[in-house]
Amino acid sequence: QVQVVESGGGLVQAGESLRLSCTASGLPYGKAMGWFRQAPGKEREPVACIDWHGYTKYYPQSVRGRFTISRDNGKDTMYLQMNSLEPDDTAMYYCAADLAILTMFVCQSSQDSTYWGQGTQVTVSS
Repeated sequence: QVQVVESGGGLVQAGESLRLSCTASGLPYGKAMGWFRQAPGKEREPVACIDWHGYTKYYPQSVRGRFTISRDNGKDTMYLQMNSLEPDDTAMYYCAADLAILTMFVCQSSQDSTYWGQGTQVTVSS
């Protein structure tokens, strides 16, 4: 059974940085992971995804150049470095393990096989 736990959210001012961490214990070899976020009244969206080896990464235009995803498989941990945060980045951020599709242009979770964490709140004040 895969257990997913996020940490690192908080309240920051616009322009500041945060680093999120996600530990996915029991994740089988080769599985892609990602960060998704959901703001009040909006659908959950991917903000950064990474394959097992870190060769393929996905970022939507809204965060490209500001967010950086990485992972350390030896520690079962994935990270999201968020710089130059904006009020529009305010959301609950979720870690997802075992994605359905990952390319440079698409990141999708699976209703059947993706494991989710409980989420960590990121709030950016203006």
